[in-house]
Amino acid sequence: MSSRFIAVDTYDIRFPTSRELDGSDAMNPDPDYSAAYLVLRTDSPDGQEGHGFAFTIGRGNEVQSAAIDALRPYLLGRLVKDVLDDLGGMWRELVHDSQLRWLGPEKGVMHMAISAVVNALWDLKAKRAGLPLWQLLASMPPEDLVALVDFRYLTDALTPDEALAILRSRAEGREERVARLLAEGYPGYTTSPGWLGYDDDKLRRLCREAVADGFRQIKLKVGGNLDDDIRRLRIARETCGPDIRIAVDANQRWDVDPAVEWITALAPFDPWWVEEPTSPDDVLGHAAIARRIAPVRVATGEHVQNRVVFKQLLQLDAVSFVQIDAARVAGVNENIAIMLLAAKFGVPVCPHAGGVGLCELVQHLAMFDYVAVSGSIEDRVIEYVDHLHEHFTDPVRIRDGNYLAPTAPGFSSTMRRASLVNYSFPDGPVWRDATP
Repeated sequence: MSSRFIAVDTYDIRFPTSRELDGSDAMNPDPDYSAAYLVLRTDSPDGQEGHGFAFTIGRGNEVQSAAIDALRPYLLGRLVKDVLDDLGGMWRELVHDSQLRWLGPEKGVMHMAISAVVNALWDLKAKRAGLPLWQLLASMPPEDLVALVDFRYLTDALTPDEALAILRSRAEGREERVARLLAEGYPGYTTSPGWLGYDDDKLRRLCREAVADGFRQIKLKVGGNLDDDIRRLRIARETCGPDIRIAVDANQRWDVDPAVEWITALAPFDPWWVEEPTSPDDVLGHAAIARRIAPVRVATGEHVQNRVVFKQLLQLDAVSFVQIDAARVAGVNENIAIMLLAAKFGVPVCPHAGGVGLCELVQHLAMFDYVAVSGSIEDRVIEYVDHLHEHFTDPVRIRDGNYLAPTAPGFSSTMRRASLVNYSFPDGPVWRDATP
């Protein structure tokens, strides 16, 4: 008898990262990295499960978990094979539900809940195929990849035929690119030195460690105080030297004119890009900033809510780097659409990571992009933050500043059982025993 989905278990998982100011920036000074986590269970004899999550930074994670709970009826009792064989259709069913759609459409808490479910389904599909997700996607025929994408609202910028042509054009050299990933990995950059709450001595030490670890790019948070940012950029540049790229991240801190003024003041330190200089919804604002601060580049994406906003950013030359996020838009399918858009416009994809589990997820998307979509790693890097990887059964591996290619089947999204127990909010031991 064919197996069916029998349970969608959710967990409110929070890590007290605010205690050490890990993750602190100008807009989020006290984040507790969190995951609204789910496990898709089936009655299959092999016991395989699909794991996924939506990333938050603490308060409200219970709301995100409740949104995932609301999607249970779409899976319970359905045949696993039918769902996994048509993940394009499953994506459309979830995203275009006639009533849930009113809560977006295609944005916010419900869209992120869909990302958690979709990513968990891809995790299960990759496990059943015995492949890491990046290799599963890279091995799919171009026609099947195009079928995963919803081209509604995109065809003025990218048509299915154009997407198919992009994918077919990357066939040559695909095996060589897979071999290169397995041998050398994919370039990373680290944000670990740059949290806004760190003092100058810690900034110096972490910059030295990043360079010693082989990273050729680091990132600093900015936007709290201009004099402090100038001092911190000077320290980072003096410590790292002229050949290390230093990006800066404002986390949506500024209006257009202040963004231009601030970045102009930081320009002597040669910032590689400025990330999220203004509201993630302000496409025209990003375009204006990009024109006025050139040659400093603009990057954005971790809070961009859907493929339509990415389309507009690319159409207006508002970004030089597309920062996809594995858990913000509606999962793997929508990220494939965004990667295809970026390839059409010739803009590098440099995924946002950090958080809890985001490094584990986005490495698969970037590696698939290299093998099957862009065919290039020039000016492409994956963000890396050295936090919380120990809570996953297949954590990222970094060597000489490169992400080593995952080889275990799945999406690297499975969290250790002990972590689910210990960091469950508010009743897990870490929270129950916390000093008031």
